[in-house]
Amino acid sequence: MNPSCDTIRNAYAVCRRLARRHYENFPTASLLVPRDKRDALAAIYAFARHADDLADEPGIEGRLERLAEWRQKLAECYAGKASHPVFIALSDAAGRYRLSEVHFQNLLCAFEQDVVVSRHKDFASLLAYCTCSANPVGRLVLELFGHRDEALFALSDSICTGLQLANFWQDVAIDLRRDRVYLPLDDLARFGYSLEDLRAHRTNERWAELMQLEIARTWELFEKGRPLPERVRPELRRQLRLTWLGGTTILKKIAAVGYDVFCHRPTLGKWDFVRLYFQASRPLSAVRLQPKSSSPLAGC
Repeated sequence: MNPSCDTIRNAYAVCRRLARRHYENFPTASLLVPRDKRDALAAIYAFARHADDLADEPGIEGRLERLAEWRQKLAECYAGKASHPVFIALSDAAGRYRLSEVHFQNLLCAFEQDVVVSRHKDFASLLAYCTCSANPVGRLVLELFGHRDEALFALSDSICTGLQLANFWQDVAIDLRRDRVYLPLDDLARFGYSLEDLRAHRTNERWAELMQLEIARTWELFEKGRPLPERVRPELRRQLRLTWLGGTTILKKIAAVGYDVFCHRPTLGKWDFVRLYFQASRPLSAVRLQPKSSSPLAGC
């Protein structure tokens, strides 16, 4: 039996509340998306947000069981048997905009990995994780706007992986408190920077060199994805430009504090958003490339 229009409206309302409660910038970001697609975006976000919460709950076994239940609800959703409000909304959005189930499945793979994996041996392992944790979101946004070209997906993957990595470098201290280290272990060894150094928040020359490497790699990904906004529908261009600008601004802010993300966690403030919003009115080809030099180490 298909849900009524009132049931679907109420389900979307649940998704919007979940998005606003967990992500204070969601209302601002959603205003850049055409009104007819905002509810679908809220449903996508609500699906991922709830799964992320499940992955962060205590107890490995319980978390995996609840994620398995969430995966089963996803299968039921695509089989037309949704009963949970998030999946009632998601079922409507998926049918309306032809959203691929595989992207949601991949997101769940990343959340399941979060439960059992807290270290990555090398950069290739980290990129593989981002394939599931970040790239599906960009692909879903493209599908939401009717884009299903593999070349566009590849450009989107570069931006989304760059965003995920920028978030990791920004949140080194926060993740460490959860015993999660996203800095590749072989990179730590390469620069002689140990996990003990990391736990002690040592911002020495070895740390700066390590972060310079990771940020340079991240810049390369953003540069690969730079052409994407000008290749999509006009109504999506500003949102993608702003997304790219936000991620690269975080990288610049990390360098500006001398890579000391322990004492100075880089964030985007209200005036950053205002500035970047107006900057996003122009193609990204007008944006200056990666800074040529880095700042000295900053103290607390």
